[in-house]
Amino acid sequence: MSQVEQSVEVRVPVHTAYNQWTQFESFPQFMGGVERIEQRTDTLTHWVTNVRGVRREFDAEITEQIPDERVAWTTVDGEARQAGVVTFHRLDDERTKVMVQMDFHPDSVTEKVGDKLGFVERQTKDDLARFKQFIENRGRETGAWRGVV
Repeated sequence: MSQVEQSVEVRVPVHTAYNQWTQFESFPQFMGGVERIEQRTDTLTHWVTNVRGVRREFDAEITEQIPDERVAWTTVDGEARQAGVVTFHRLDDERTKVMVQMDFHPDSVTEKVGDKLGFVERQTKDDLARFKQFIENRGRETGAWRGVV
């Protein structure tokens, strides 16, 4: 099992950053390699990814969701095995630290080599930078789901 931990500071209030993160179907707009996400239920999402020619489909379940604090998930079906949590830390009225912590299991030789070379770490860092740009340029979220899981 490998681990990644990355964070980014965004210039939006904590509720704005959190609300946007609950809009899973918007992830392809800022996450590299994510082709599509379908929100199937309040807690189940279906992902289609293509990272460096490796295409995967899997389901992920939201295992914990606390508004303005955290969203945790684990894969439940498909080709990818991972679990993680995104936490939201209020820095002041207009700034938020978004932190991603993820455990994943690289299966293929290509994934194991990519892991050793820090590919997942860099991908996560780049995705957070694109999230920062996405939410700061908009200045507001595209939607919100404030339910508790």
